[in-house]
Amino acid sequence: MQQRLTRYLTRARDTFGGFTAGQKAVAVIGTAALLIAVFMVFRWVSTPSYAPLYSNLSGTDASAVIEELDSQGVPYEIAGGGGTIMVPRSEVYSTRITLSGKGLPASTDGGYSLLDKQSLSTSESQEQTNFKRAMEGELAKTVEAIHGIDTAVVHLAIPEKQVFTDEQAPPTASVLIDTEPGTSLDDGQVQAIVHLVASSIDGLEPKNVTLTDASGELLTTDESTDGGVGAASARSKQVAAFQDSMQADIQAVLDRVLGPGNSTVTVTADLDFDKAVTDSRTYGTQENMPPLSESTTNETYAGPAGSMTDGAGGTVGPDGQMDPVTTGTGDSSYKNTSKTRDNALDQTVEHREKAPGSINTLHIGAVLDSTAAAAIQPQVVKDLISNAVGINAQRGDTIDVTTMAFDRSAEESAAAELAAAKAADAAARRNNLLRNVGIAGGIALMVLLAWLQARRRAKVRDDARAYLVEQLRTDAASRTAQLEAPALAALESSEKDEEESMREELIALVDRQPDDVAALLRGWLVEPRP
Repeated sequence: MQQRLTRYLTRARDTFGGFTAGQKAVAVIGTAALLIAVFMVFRWVSTPSYAPLYSNLSGTDASAVIEELDSQGVPYEIAGGGGTIMVPRSEVYSTRITLSGKGLPASTDGGYSLLDKQSLSTSESQEQTNFKRAMEGELAKTVEAIHGIDTAVVHLAIPEKQVFTDEQAPPTASVLIDTEPGTSLDDGQVQAIVHLVASSIDGLEPKNVTLTDASGELLTTDESTDGGVGAASARSKQVAAFQDSMQADIQAVLDRVLGPGNSTVTVTADLDFDKAVTDSRTYGTQENMPPLSESTTNETYAGPAGSMTDGAGGTVGPDGQMDPVTTGTGDSSYKNTSKTRDNALDQTVEHREKAPGSINTLHIGAVLDSTAAAAIQPQVVKDLISNAVGINAQRGDTIDVTTMAFDRSAEESAAAELAAAKAADAAARRNNLLRNVGIAGGIALMVLLAWLQARRRAKVRDDARAYLVEQLRTDAASRTAQLEAPALAALESSEKDEEESMREELIALVDRQPDDVAALLRGWLVEPRP
């Protein structure tokens, strides 16, 4: 076995020694690449898959957990800026149960767990402070649960309630957030955070909540209106969206008429954001409609008539004199008729609420390229825009259309730079393609040459080996005929061993030096036999 292994190593050494310099380089590089690939695959297979054991740990908890993992000999990795500890996936649950049995992780970053440590000796001031810290911690955790927010810090200012006063100082809150990379909060998310914090504290109004990001930018405004926090910003965005929409519509019409880049439009709108409520009550009646209710009263009197006398039994008048007494000298009558009718009335009660966002005034300015608009009258374009957007002169709307020559230098420069960039990209792609093709062709040529040379050497080796074996067989046959039969039987075994050994040595010689062996055989062929 040892001799066979030695023979194989010798043959491999001799074969490698017969390679050219290029073949040796290819063989060395290929062998090294194969060994590296095998090593990487073995390492990848043997490396365990890690999964998070704990996340968002404090420094104290992380240190205690790592110390315990070192004592148990459990491999681990630290990620997430030191707050996440990862262990092999197959050991996550067993390790977590073991650490929980030892009270790890033990510390906390706040929340209602702070209230668990209070005792009977806790003062009122300390109790209020712990309650405020607990609320801040719980609100911070709640805000961090929103998608896109990495870290949140909440500070509450809750004043003490005054007993003998009607007006209490309102509570306030400030929130500092740090978003994930590449993430920003929109107005809706800002409003959600503000109202979330305001609804969690008794007496806290949204206008008293301040929201700031990690860069120091204030996300809320100080203005408090019916629209809520940030109403001014929302109104500005609404106006900008209305102007952009109308400008895009007008620009699309002008581009179809004059072509792209031959006109520009500016729209300025004044929108009414006042909310108006109107209540009105109207009464009306219809003819020939029966009354709801009607009443009639008649009074009739008949009796003797009275006459004037100067008797002492008169009535004192306004001047203090006694009026004469009237005595009846004939008949008298009295008649009174009263009628009351309640007619039905139509009553209309109207409650009208005017939504904000109506247009107060609209101002449009358009500039046309004089070259492109040479055959178009500006008044035609003005009428077209006016009819398209509904310009109302009585409302105070204005529109102005002007023609002038456009400066095309920037467009021409940009077009030239774009063409140059495209040409450079095309040239770079072409050069890369040629380089890759050249490299691939060179490698293919080297492989082909190496294969042809190896094939030629193998053919020469096979021919030399076959001829040499044939010559040996011929010589052995001639020697066998000359030997006597008893001697042949005695030497048969030793000759077989020597022949096998000689054949292996000749094969190794052919593998090491095929060209020299071929030259030797050619010399034997041309030599004359005796």
